[in-house]
Amino acid sequence: AERILRKAKLISLEPCWCRLKLSNCDGPIDVCICVDKEAELAISERDGRKATIEEAMGALRRSHKAGLVHLAYETEGQEMRSICSCCACCCHSLAAITRFGYDGDVVGRADVIAVQDPKKCNNCKICVNKCHFDAWDLVGDRVHHYSLRCAGCGICASFCPRGAITMKKRRKTRQGPYARGDRKTGSERWLVKRYKMAR
Repeated sequence: AERILRKAKLISLEPCWCRLKLSNCDGPIDVCICVDKEAELAISERDGRKATIEEAMGALRRSHKAGLVHLAYETEGQEMRSICSCCACCCHSLAAITRFGYDGDVVGRADVIAVQDPKKCNNCKICVNKCHFDAWDLVGDRVHHYSLRCAGCGICASFCPRGAITMKKRRKTRQGPYARGDRKTGSERWLVKRYKMAR
């Protein structure tokens, strides 16, 4: 995310429309970041304001501390235009992913994946509660990781108190997270603008 921001000629910050409208959680509001042409639109047509890279990085740190997922949005064939800090309870995009599923043809993801060290894990369930992608769950009394659901956002690793979760380079696979058959709620393709996970 920092590399993306440092390349930008203009950065804007504006309130998160999703959390502002739905208020399903207490995540920070003023954390939506746009760059260059999208930042111009945010400032001239929406509630955006010009921001320094330090302010933008501060917004990312605050939203990460709150357990939000950073998503870098881009229109197919165009440059990345915004970084949103999302939650599955308010964000239309993240909610659609976790509800309907998606594959790698529609949505990009981080090139890393969470890996659990069972010897360090005490099954505290913090990862289960923090994960927006339902990639962690209890199986009996043990925490289990569903790797096909993992988008590689790193929230679980950041919040694990015992350092039992690390992020490793993802092996090449043709299946995306929430691949067909990996979700109980269905495997419909989510036909929206493509985005990539921002790390």
